[in-house]
Amino acid sequence: MNSTRITEKNTSELVRKGLKRRYRAERRFRFMGIAALCISVLFLVILFGSIISKGYSAFFQWKVRLNVFVDPARMDVDNLASADYAGAVKAALRREFPEIRKRREKRLLYRIVSIGASYQLRDMVMRDSSIIGSTVSFWAPLDDDVDIYLKGAYGKGSGRLKPLQVRIIEKFRQEGRIKKVFNTTFFTAGDSRDPELAGIRGAVTGSFYTLLVTLLLSFPIGVAAAVYLEEFARPGRWSDIIEVNINNLAAVPSIIFGLLGLAIFLNLFGLPRSSTLVGGLVLTLMTLPTIIIASRAALKSVPPSIREAALGVGASRMQTVFHHVLPLALPGMLTGTIIGMAQALGETAPLPMIGMVAFVADIPHGMTDPSAVLPVQIYLWADSPERAFVEKTSGAIMVLLAFLMAMNGTAVYLRKKFERKW
Repeated sequence: MNSTRITEKNTSELVRKGLKRRYRAERRFRFMGIAALCISVLFLVILFGSIISKGYSAFFQWKVRLNVFVDPARMDVDNLASADYAGAVKAALRREFPEIRKRREKRLLYRIVSIGASYQLRDMVMRDSSIIGSTVSFWAPLDDDVDIYLKGAYGKGSGRLKPLQVRIIEKFRQEGRIKKVFNTTFFTAGDSRDPELAGIRGAVTGSFYTLLVTLLLSFPIGVAAAVYLEEFARPGRWSDIIEVNINNLAAVPSIIFGLLGLAIFLNLFGLPRSSTLVGGLVLTLMTLPTIIIASRAALKSVPPSIREAALGVGASRMQTVFHHVLPLALPGMLTGTIIGMAQALGETAPLPMIGMVAFVADIPHGMTDPSAVLPVQIYLWADSPERAFVEKTSGAIMVLLAFLMAMNGTAVYLRKKFERKW
């Protein structure tokens, strides 16, 4: 009897010790999970903080008020677009600082104002030729080095500016002729070699056309393939081969699709290089596996009782699928499609293979025009040596992240709004 009690006591003691070990292991696992989550959030905060701290300044710029005499001697009435507007801006700067006479100092003076000032003056004359022979006043963009200096990117230093240029800038500032404005050029202009004139409109337009082509092709093809494989295809070797290949295509590196597009769409079919049409076709190939897999999962989530009930009241197989199953699976399909579109929006690797890495300053007006997309534009700016392109790069990344978060948020909203619990 005593031995039985001792055995039960020992067993209880072992169980308690085992429970303590398991509880300690559970607490360690929970701690490691929380620590991993905190580290992930920390790195995410550091990443976003770095991007925002470098990119927020891209959304405003400094301008100087110039008083320019539109000299009729510099104007060609028959061809106003080719008049010497740059010379008129330089003459205005020389009148502001008559003490500057040396050629080297004049070059430093001219570099205060961006070349965009002459374009702005040209547009004013083209709109109203009556200002020829008079003095006009307008706010002109400053050179990128001056803009960075005024934004404080160099701290207390002058950066690449010379002491003469700093004195000129401070004189303008004391006279109240320098102000900070919202940088509309960043959203309304295309790419440019001059950072202060570069914008993302061309890249955003190119991304829109590219995603439009991708959506118009990938959604119907992907949904049709998913419906056939899930509802009509007979189980067998061919169905297994197709399913395995679709799953494998989802894991293929995206640059392979770019090489495929180069070989098929450009070299074989002769489609225009650097066009959004070819970019959309390449991204369609890359996005299709994601949409097919998501659509098949949505179809599988519809209970078999829906199909059985429809067939039981006399509906055909086609009517059952398109009148009952497909409408119930459509929210999940839309969610998968939006996620696929977000993936396509952020893709860069396949597009340089089809020429979309070229410098394109014009805004595309169609799907066959040469264009860049926003991720490629970010890549080009990140590779530029000018210091001012750093803020442009970070600003464009912020815009791209905003689009991606909006698309993913839309996918989550649609899933929550239209999903049904069975």
